[in-house]
Amino acid sequence: MTTKLIMVTGASADSDIGLAICQQLAGDGYQLILVGRREEALQATQAQIPGEHIIAPMDLTALDDINGWMKSLCSEHGKLSGLVHSASYQGYSPLRGMKSKQIHQYFDTNVAAALMLTAAFSKPQHHTPPASIVHIGSVAGFKGLKGRSLYAASKAALMSITQSCALELADKQIRVNCVAPALVDGAKAQQQFAMLNPEQQQALKDEHPLGLVPPQRVAQAVAYLISDSASHISGHTLPVDGGYLIA
Repeated sequence: MTTKLIMVTGASADSDIGLAICQQLAGDGYQLILVGRREEALQATQAQIPGEHIIAPMDLTALDDINGWMKSLCSEHGKLSGLVHSASYQGYSPLRGMKSKQIHQYFDTNVAAALMLTAAFSKPQHHTPPASIVHIGSVAGFKGLKGRSLYAASKAALMSITQSCALELADKQIRVNCVAPALVDGAKAQQQFAMLNPEQQQALKDEHPLGLVPPQRVAQAVAYLISDSASHISGHTLPVDGGYLIA
């Protein structure tokens, strides 16, 4: 049986979600193309996962280069069976200090890159049907966040294009879905807690009735949607949020 080839963006070892996804998919027997801006961070991921994988550094904000870059990778390594777009630009954008360049920072990576990757993936010479695309969104796409309007808007847009692309690519046997985590336990969460006083820390924890989301749970949701077990699921956004949206 030929090993299926999956591209994972945001695969750097210092990304809690990206690393967990790579560990899960590699453990499931897929061969991965590890994508991120920094080669050394991708090498660190490679060192933590089983199997032989491909390191492919890329700045995904170079939108016009994505198709040619994917063409080159597929020519050398073979067609893709799946794509996980985990790369994301995050931060705060309070209205009082918002700059126009921030719009590009959020939307180029979180939305435009997702579209260009999907368009490139969908070319017959780049994928083997049936195939699956999974975007990593956020509960911010469902529920606005104070001071993070650009991040929330970009994730809402990602949910929308998930639906549209799922419809457009169904006849090519390509499924498109999205996983929307809440606050994921890990280094970045700890940085966020460090900026809060004890009362604020507790309030943030209380927003997650089942607790902060382990990155492994996000990875398991991705693995399910990538797999043939989800063969009739497309166009959906799956919250993995510890109860955040119902709290």
